[in-house]
Amino acid sequence: MDPSQPVVENYANPKTCFFHVAFKAAALAFYILSSLFFDNFVIIFVVTVFLAALDFWVVKNVSGRILVGLRWWNEIDDNGESIWKFECLDQESLARMNKKDSWLFWWTLYLTAVAWTILGIFSLIRLQADYLLVVGVCLTLSIANIVGFTKCRKDAKKQIQAFATQTIASRFSSTLQSAFTVV
Repeated sequence: MDPSQPVVENYANPKTCFFHVAFKAAALAFYILSSLFFDNFVIIFVVTVFLAALDFWVVKNVSGRILVGLRWWNEIDDNGESIWKFECLDQESLARMNKKDSWLFWWTLYLTAVAWTILGIFSLIRLQADYLLVVGVCLTLSIANIVGFTKCRKDAKKQIQAFATQTIASRFSSTLQSAFTVV
């Protein structure tokens, strides 16, 4: 091996990366190509939304945990208020996450929403309200994951900062105590 060549980082979780991208691509491809094969809107609606829902579930519960170490969910409390819940790996585990996996996760998350938005604009221009409904459902699922994971990432950063502050403060106080302790 030539030491002058840069080391290329591989995907740490290629199967997860594949399914993370596959469901997004399947929903988009079926929606785009379905008009060539089907005249029935109900079939197009059901299959496209089903594939988008599978993508939503895989991203939220599987690939988010494995590729970026984050998971989110939303609960409704007794007062009927929405409460966001977040999980993240500890600081050491997050530091060991594969950068390429993380890059793929975030870029495909955002690009999928952009693609659905563009398809929605085309449906709006062509005055196809029924297809705009399909795009709206798929875009909503995509944006829900973006919002959930973005909030989760911010919460994880806050937890890391709080942990770092607590660690520094405890080390500082133990250093002060040991400096002023009379032996």
